[in-house]
Amino acid sequence: MKILSKFRSGLSNTKIDFMKPHKFALAASVVAIVASLILVGVNGLNFGIDFAGGILIEAKIEGNADVTKVRDLLAEQVKDVQIQNVDGQDLLIRVAKTDEEQSVVVKKIQEILGKNFSKIEYRKVDYVGPQVGSELILKGFMALLMSFIFIMIYIWIRFDWQFGVGGIFALIHDAILTLGFYSITGLEFNLTSIAAILTIIGYSINDSVVIYDRIRENLRRYKKMNLSDLINSSANSTLSRTILTSGITLISILALILFGGKVLYSFSVAAFFGIVVGTYSSIYISAPILIYLNLRRQEKD
Repeated sequence: MKILSKFRSGLSNTKIDFMKPHKFALAASVVAIVASLILVGVNGLNFGIDFAGGILIEAKIEGNADVTKVRDLLAEQVKDVQIQNVDGQDLLIRVAKTDEEQSVVVKKIQEILGKNFSKIEYRKVDYVGPQVGSELILKGFMALLMSFIFIMIYIWIRFDWQFGVGGIFALIHDAILTLGFYSITGLEFNLTSIAAILTIIGYSINDSVVIYDRIRENLRRYKKMNLSDLINSSANSTLSRTILTSGITLISILALILFGGKVLYSFSVAAFFGIVVGTYSSIYISAPILIYLNLRRQEKD
């Protein structure tokens, strides 16, 4: 505890000039946003079954169903198959849409499982079509859009409109860079990916609000201080909270990456990347952009 206390005390007394490279950071962020959009436009996203369509089978296997064994058995003859253990004996089998007839794929899966397990009960066999996938994409986009709108309204009411603009620009930066990350890595983009992006923007705006609170407090306390110096002071005074929170969160997500299995891998890796980007944007985007929005003119003596 003493080591942690000293660490926090040391971070609270830092005098890092965050504002010195802020123009370069903002320019680099704009370039990264454009590059990510180009990547998504050219390479696209590796849509999973939720969006691209495919087969969803829920089966109950008598005894303890070994997910690894089932996955190995099916992977030999079925492409792009995912296995999830729902509740001990229940398995959720997902197969991405291919050129092969879906009914043929289902029959093949049932034959393989029938040869290796004594008693199987198929509770559900669903075919997810492209139309359903398109609807899910639209709903996912609407979820992100609504979250942006309500976050901006919240920041606007709690602070001033300049803070709302700065916060939303940082969130757009985080979301688009995460999409670019999905595109360049080829990670499967599914419903958990939407959850990952929502988690990232929630974390990012929370971090930005902490810095915004300190900026507003210092605006009232130091009415003649240069805005760049004031933002520097605010970012440094909240640095211990930012680093400790980010560090603990990243360690937790790292555990998910290592031990969460294939089902959570895409979510975990994207969330890890997003938390790093979100921490960066809180310091180098949402705060510095206030300089260009005439924040001082909104403050009353």
